[in-house]
Amino acid sequence: MDIFARRPAALLLALIGALWGAAPLQAQILTPTAIAIAAWEEDRTIVIDAEGLDMAELAYVARLLVVFADSAAQPQFQRQLELLAEDPESLAIRDVMVIADTRPADGSAIRRQLRPRGFSLVLVEKDGRVELRKADPWNLREIARQIDKMPLRIQEINNALGRN
Repeated sequence: MDIFARRPAALLLALIGALWGAAPLQAQILTPTAIAIAAWEEDRTIVIDAEGLDMAELAYVARLLVVFADSAAQPQFQRQLELLAEDPESLAIRDVMVIADTRPADGSAIRRQLRPRGFSLVLVEKDGRVELRKADPWNLREIARQIDKMPLRIQEINNALGRN
């Protein structure tokens, strides 16, 4: 699930693109969150490892769908990834960054902030509000329906349709 293992070339290209034309290199601070954002902007269907991420840095960048488990081998975790893989574009068009955390002993900042128990699916709106917590895997239709009811998503849809 680690972005570095899945797409090293895409990550490198995303980093180069993020730095191209930006402030001088010495002024760039590449945090794990900045690297994850660059990789996600390159391919919005990847699953990002929670290690080192800061939810505050992700505010207004993306909605977060955080999948917690006690291990990557946990059946509920595997099932949730299968469900998400059925149509990753439906999440991409809704600006959803999928984050996985399967190492409770490491205590990632996101895990400390959201405090899950065992398997947990947590949907966080762009403004940082927790919109949904589920203790079982959820299919994409249910997730998309929940997202489409969120005020910021409704505003995005109305803006896209010119209904301000």
